[in-house]
Amino acid sequence: MTKRFIILIDFSEYSINLIKYACDWSRQVNAEILLLHQTVVLAPALTDNESRKHIAQHANDEALQKLKSLTKELIPHTFKVSYSVSESNLQRILHKLLEAPFENLIFVGLKGTGLLKKIFLGSVALRVIDSTNNIVVAMPKEIDTFSHKKIFVAVTEKHPFSILELNNFLTFIDNQNINITFFYLAKPNEKTIGIEKQLRELSKMFADRFNTDFAIFEGHNSFDDIKKVISNKTDEMLIVQKGSRHLTDQFFRNFLINELIYEGQTPLIVLP
Repeated sequence: MTKRFIILIDFSEYSINLIKYACDWSRQVNAEILLLHQTVVLAPALTDNESRKHIAQHANDEALQKLKSLTKELIPHTFKVSYSVSESNLQRILHKLLEAPFENLIFVGLKGTGLLKKIFLGSVALRVIDSTNNIVVAMPKEIDTFSHKKIFVAVTEKHPFSILELNNFLTFIDNQNINITFFYLAKPNEKTIGIEKQLRELSKMFADRFNTDFAIFEGHNSFDDIKKVISNKTDEMLIVQKGSRHLTDQFFRNFLINELIYEGQTPLIVLP
């Protein structure tokens, strides 16, 4: 099945690096590119339906031209590029796009400073993750070149880990000289015998295709320990699964997500 990268574009300063990163990755897996923009229609409250449709169409036409300009500037002409521009609900747009026969990755940029860092990934990224049953790639704003020598996979004991979805994602990754570390963040005094067995089994399961290992970070120094492993380099990826404790746990959110994603250069992959 054809691979496709759906890239959410809002024409902010973050959009350029997001496109560059996805295109660089696309070269390796021959994925098609779809640029998606949700138009914000500004119309007076008492505008009639016909006039509102006219305003929306004008806004959509302008956005489409901007997308085509970005394509001309940033994407080689050999790439297959398509566009989706609409004022409709973003979740509805994505749902329709994902019905098409493609293997999709959804790309969304991470942005925000100060207090916004406390809102996990930001409102748009979080809505996309919550509302779609698809792999989402959430990108820090600074990175524009694809690399993936080290992949860190967060695993939890209570929430079953989806080996199927991880395998789906790994079809977008070559298996040459790739290191995958399966890890778990343990609470203080937490028993880890069961999760250690699970991590060991996962490591063995993928050892025929990748260089694999596993780690458990325990106690109050978990963050200091994990910083020694995930070093904020652009050749690293962090994978978490939607619905797992790692995506909601206060410790993981405040320390790992904020420090390693917002402050760092680590792309975040969210499995459904």
